[in-house]
Amino acid sequence: MDTAPDRNVLFVVMDTVRKDHLSCYGYDRDTTPGLDGFADEAAVYEEAVAAAPWTLPSHASMFTGLYPGDHGATQENPYLEGHATLAQSLDEHASSCYSSNAWITPYTRLTDGFDDQDNFFEVMPGDFLSGPLARAWKTMNDNERLRKLADRIVEIGNVFHERLAGGGGADSKTPAVIDQTIEFIDESDEPFFSFVNLMDAHLPYHPPEEHREQFAPGVDSTQVCQNSKEYNAGARDISEAEWESIRGLYDAEIHHVDAQLHRLFKWMRANDEWEDTLVIVCADHGELHGEHGLYGHEFGVYDPIVNVPLMVKHPDLEPGRYENQVELVDLYHTVLDHAGAEGKGVKFDPNRSLLSDSYRDFDGGENAFVEYYRPVVELNQLESKATEAGIDLPKNSRFYSRMRAARRPDAKYIHNERIDDEAYRLDTDPGEHDDLAGEDDPAIAAVADALSEFEAQRDPWSTAAGGSDDEVLSEMGGDAKQRLEDLGYIE
Repeated sequence: MDTAPDRNVLFVVMDTVRKDHLSCYGYDRDTTPGLDGFADEAAVYEEAVAAAPWTLPSHASMFTGLYPGDHGATQENPYLEGHATLAQSLDEHASSCYSSNAWITPYTRLTDGFDDQDNFFEVMPGDFLSGPLARAWKTMNDNERLRKLADRIVEIGNVFHERLAGGGGADSKTPAVIDQTIEFIDESDEPFFSFVNLMDAHLPYHPPEEHREQFAPGVDSTQVCQNSKEYNAGARDISEAEWESIRGLYDAEIHHVDAQLHRLFKWMRANDEWEDTLVIVCADHGELHGEHGLYGHEFGVYDPIVNVPLMVKHPDLEPGRYENQVELVDLYHTVLDHAGAEGKGVKFDPNRSLLSDSYRDFDGGENAFVEYYRPVVELNQLESKATEAGIDLPKNSRFYSRMRAARRPDAKYIHNERIDDEAYRLDTDPGEHDDLAGEDDPAIAAVADALSEFEAQRDPWSTAAGGSDDEVLSEMGGDAKQRLEDLGYIE
């Protein structure tokens, strides 16, 4: 491990971006001309696996080096508590976190340790809800009487937000996020750790006109299905023509992300901030557009959601395409390795660093694991859409099921809590169409055994903490609820 703590880190998450919709991964539409160039100087991983299929636990895993069942930040307990983050471990770096994602805020504790942060609280700046104030804010929201005061504060903030904010949702903030990142790097007199989350590709899709006209000409984004819960509940059908429009809007959003990242990278090159900087670009999870009868990134752990893009540029990392399987949870150790930090929570493990010659050199290193706990918040809207349409959602269905999976490039085994397990040979069936659970297949048996061993180290689901949707939502302030509503999680 390099002991010099003076190397810079830029960590970019393209929220909800599918690997197979990036031209740098072979997509036949030119969605990522900027990243195509970046890929020429980076390690491009074909088999990167996210630890969870949605934002909060996936980011918590990248920030702590722990799987969701270990760090505990799920919708059943939407806080990261008791675990040191990357930002806290890189305390000798100037650090920033800029995002418009409602789950990456002081409220969830994901921003602990960052010197500067901004999020969807566009009127209440990031530093207002950081550190001790974040804990005080959580205490207020946890107390019945104090929560009324907190909600009133948020109501006042919302009035100013409506008058002063841009009003275009997460997408409109993307250029500002890049501007903030450039300003932060430019003003840093010490090594920097800058984290960015760009939300464009998350539902709802309302791309800027110049990008929409290139990828979805003539499509009115207000006339296509932008509520995945309507489709998943069976309350709305989507024709193939409408899917094409949806995918076009999605591609336009990715093109917008690419343009903004290209602007950031161009500035860094021109200002001597590029050569010695570790640059990570990945997605926290992907998205389903009708595959397996699902829309969005809930209720499954299929590959379009968890096999994500990952590109890493580092002075000592050979550019090229890498076919070996990697886990996003290992980015924690990769950043520690580059920065020369030991880790204030999970200690640095060279066998978990992408920069190490001994990467994944441990027993079971060929396996990746995914965990999905009960989607408490999503169920609120899903059940509402089903009720409106007179549809009864069976409790023993994937909508109420926790899931765990073990994956290798050739095979995957999924343990579902309330429905039958699933198993797929990814080498011959990458679309995961033919369920081989219960059949005699050596690759399936190997990942099933690996998953059993992984689960044996965790609490059984019957003892996992979990609250109702009302209990989880009651702990959120009004502004947080509004942002989740904007993103389609609740209504």
